[in-house]
Amino acid sequence: MFNHNRLPSFNDYQEYTMTFTKKMMTATAALALTTGAAFADAHAMKNSMVGGAEMSTEMNIVENAMNSADHTTLVAAVKAAGLVETLSGEGPFTVFAPTNEAFDRLEPGAVEMLLKPENKEELTKILTCHVVSGEVMSEALLAMVAAGGGSHDIDTLGGCVIQASIEEGMLKLLDENSNAAFVEIADVKQSNGVIHQTGGVFLPKH
Repeated sequence: MFNHNRLPSFNDYQEYTMTFTKKMMTATAALALTTGAAFADAHAMKNSMVGGAEMSTEMNIVENAMNSADHTTLVAAVKAAGLVETLSGEGPFTVFAPTNEAFDRLEPGAVEMLLKPENKEELTKILTCHVVSGEVMSEALLAMVAAGGGSHDIDTLGGCVIQASIEEGMLKLLDENSNAAFVEIADVKQSNGVIHQTGGVFLPKH
């Protein structure tokens, strides 16, 4: 605190700024952790229902996705990109899985264009920008956001970087073009990893 009986020195300002910054970082971390706990309680469910189907921990990422009515476009894209075998493998993988509605929000005709054989390389790039090596549960991700002072960069297998943060109690993800998507259903356990359903598609920066 400043001594109001004398003019504050540069050191006073420096000390005050450092103290204020530390307090703000502590408050941000505490808020993120508190929000994270509430988020995990609200969204993390064992054997979650996704797309009208119960997800089985005995089935892999592709098998479960094929049972979801909300992920038919994603499944078609995975098949077109030749990633079925990869995402059915041992892993573990963390997949941010866009819904059909998320794909529908892309430019008109974009999905149809990406599914063409000649665009397989671009499609593969986009899909692998939704995949992370290892099993990253929402609680761990939110802790990373807290430790990062409010955000955390996620490296994907496609080479894209996704920035995670918390907004209005929800896990927010930004792609390299600053397009935002929120996690709608978290921690859907698979035999070879975990899926987090998202309301947006991550596109690599061109």
